[in-house]
Amino acid sequence: MRTNIVTEAGLPTRLGQWWDGIPFLTSAVVVVCGIIYLVCLLVGYDSFFEICFLPSAVLSRFQVYRIYTSIFFHGSLLHVLFNMLALIPLGSELERIMGSVRFLYTIILLATSNAIFHLLIALVVAHNPFHRVLLFMNECSIGLSGIIFSMIVIETRLSGIQSRSVFGLFNVPAIWYALILLIVLQLLMTNVSLLGHLCGILSGFAYTYGLFNFLMPGTSFYSTIESSSWLSSCVRRPKFILCTGENSVGDIPTYSSQNMASSGLFSGNIWRNLLAWMPQRESSAQSTEDSQRFMGRGRTLGSGQSQIVSADNSDSNLQARLLDNSNQNHPSDVAAIGTGQQLSDGRQQAADNAAAGVPARHQGSVASDEEIQKLVSMGFEKTQVEVALAAADGDLNVAVEILMNQQVC
Repeated sequence: MRTNIVTEAGLPTRLGQWWDGIPFLTSAVVVVCGIIYLVCLLVGYDSFFEICFLPSAVLSRFQVYRIYTSIFFHGSLLHVLFNMLALIPLGSELERIMGSVRFLYTIILLATSNAIFHLLIALVVAHNPFHRVLLFMNECSIGLSGIIFSMIVIETRLSGIQSRSVFGLFNVPAIWYALILLIVLQLLMTNVSLLGHLCGILSGFAYTYGLFNFLMPGTSFYSTIESSSWLSSCVRRPKFILCTGENSVGDIPTYSSQNMASSGLFSGNIWRNLLAWMPQRESSAQSTEDSQRFMGRGRTLGSGQSQIVSADNSDSNLQARLLDNSNQNHPSDVAAIGTGQQLSDGRQQAADNAAAGVPARHQGSVASDEEIQKLVSMGFEKTQVEVALAAADGDLNVAVEILMNQQVC
């Protein structure tokens, strides 16, 4: 059989691989929101007064169910489309690290805290002694965007980057990214809920600063739920991610050039994601390797002349910091968080080099451009290649081992 026959993956295949890479709970939320919108569209239901989050109804009639029903309903096709496109990259990253059950608990916690912040602010504005405004008390809010803003804050904080791009137009400091995004969206779409998004940001900061630590159960709680019989059919699904409790990894060199692409839709990476769905050419002799996946990653490993690792390196950075809120009092100490797992000597040296902020080309042996290009052609980032070569004293084999270990951690 000829091995040089060129085959082309069609768009349905690419979309199928993309959907298979979305973890269980994230894909379930997307499906539920999509089905609810389609049902409302088919039956002509467009009066959301009975299910939206309405502060006056929650307080006067104690309709607490509105806190959770409002997040699954959307008012228009663009509303549900943009929310789902934002949820998929953010939710996928967090779910792969938290586990599906822990991620579900976090969503419920964020929805509840968003509602509490919403009620408190609405009450203060409505009953302040200077000028009473009842606008927020009678505002009817629907959609998942409040929780998405919380996820943006959590992902941005845990990634450890210093700046982030807003729609690929300009960069802002990472700590102000969610607020700047809120202002931009408010200017572009005046009918969005300002208070709902703002409360999502407040909940995200409260989570990252450890204010919800007393509400977070231990790993045994999630393990008990995962081992229950009523959840066994879900646990057996390949996209379901178990909570192992191993949230810490060793220090890994981090660079904003790699991490800037981690938030998908809102970090200027939307065009790269869309192009990834387009047909790609690859050798038929090697296309059988496409079925190999990292366990629990939900990302397909493609192969050709160069190996493309689809799981972003930011996953490793997020794993090192997830739920380690006890260390969040020192957010600038990015490289020192999550040292629960021992590294090999090469990786530890690479981490120390990166933490010191010294470019790899000035450390130890000077790597030749030819060696750097060899590793770059294998699909690794140039900055990571330089760090790995410096840590390996110019040994290509050791450098490749360091780079591979970083990718699969």
